[in-house]
Amino acid sequence: MFMDEYYESNKRRWNELVAIHAKSAEYDLDGFLAGKSSLHQVELDALGDVSGKSLLHLQCHFGLDTISWSQLGAKATGVDFSVTGIEFAQELAKRMGTDTRFICSNIYDLPQVLDEQFDIVFTSFGVLCWLGDIEAWGRIIANYLKPGGLFLIVEGHPILWVFDDEHPTDLKIKYSYWHTKEPMRWDTDGTYVETKIKLKHTVTYEWQHTISDVLNSLIASGLIILEVKEYPFIPWKPYPIAKKDETGNWRLDGDPIPLCWSVKASKP
Repeated sequence: MFMDEYYESNKRRWNELVAIHAKSAEYDLDGFLAGKSSLHQVELDALGDVSGKSLLHLQCHFGLDTISWSQLGAKATGVDFSVTGIEFAQELAKRMGTDTRFICSNIYDLPQVLDEQFDIVFTSFGVLCWLGDIEAWGRIIANYLKPGGLFLIVEGHPILWVFDDEHPTDLKIKYSYWHTKEPMRWDTDGTYVETKIKLKHTVTYEWQHTISDVLNSLIASGLIILEVKEYPFIPWKPYPIAKKDETGNWRLDGDPIPLCWSVKASKP
């Protein structure tokens, strides 16, 4: 098992978060059950038509994006380390009438329980910070891609995590951009959605990964980088000074820095 102490603490937290997030306005479960896709335009544009393609969604939480890909015609499999999240995802798939498959596993242990290859491996938003070993992550992705298969990640830009996200009037550098072997330890009873519930499992461990860390892990695993894009917007409010634009995304006045980015890669 990879970094047991960190992994188990994070898993306890995410098991508790499932019920809280499912009730939040940010996840809009009622809208989803009524037919609203949870996918963002950046993801849809990058992958295009997924009809008939097998798709592996890594770190899927409780599966809204995975089910959304199923509804677009993909044969989708979602993976997450939270048993609570996977159980809820399975329930949602039944309610939505899709054949979406879900597997409970830590990403690093996935080869022990899943022996297949896929046309697409997908992951997005809020996933990289939970990975202590980015090189092993790249190898996992390559392992699950068919020859000619496509990998896509859409994620918050690593520069995003350098600034104080609570400063009310300006961007103030607070954290290092660079990866360290030991994670950052956080102790908070709140989460990123609006809720009055105080969490019991307050401690999490997170890692920063730079642009070069991510790209080099994919290159070292034998993948070919097809496209890297950076965007001046992100689907959630990253700082108090951010403003929502006409598309529903959040951005800073003048678009001074990228807020999210994407990488598309293929397996030869």
